[in-house]
Amino acid sequence: MDSFMQAAIEEAEAGLAEGGIPIGSVIVHNNRIIGRGHNRRVQQGSAILHGEMDALERAGRQPASVYREAVLYTTLSPCPMCSGAILLYGIPRVVIGENRTFLGEEELLRSRGVQLEVLQDERCIRLMEQFIAEKPELWNEDIGV
Repeated sequence: MDSFMQAAIEEAEAGLAEGGIPIGSVIVHNNRIIGRGHNRRVQQGSAILHGEMDALERAGRQPASVYREAVLYTTLSPCPMCSGAILLYGIPRVVIGENRTFLGEEELLRSRGVQLEVLQDERCIRLMEQFIAEKPELWNEDIGV
């Protein structure tokens, strides 16, 4: 298991332990995590703090070249909002833990030249399947249903 995906999974587990939605993300530049985060919508009453957005927020202001050389790891396929942020900052590569429980805007990302790698990691799948089964209303709120 890639240590960066492991870090994203640890973030997802932290979010779940806090009563939130188990989606985690890390941003890596030059083989070093520069931002890590998890979905904090519930914890902070936020409309936008998905895992990827939290990782970007925690990475903070960086020279544009840093984001253009970065890799974003996320436990779940990126939604339209997070995909827009990936495109805005020019992140060229995204490693996705799984897209079975939710298929985000992967085609949009690919069409704009973003390289995607989907792992179908069983831990990521189990985390989301269990969460969706236990809290479908919260899940639907998170994805805008």
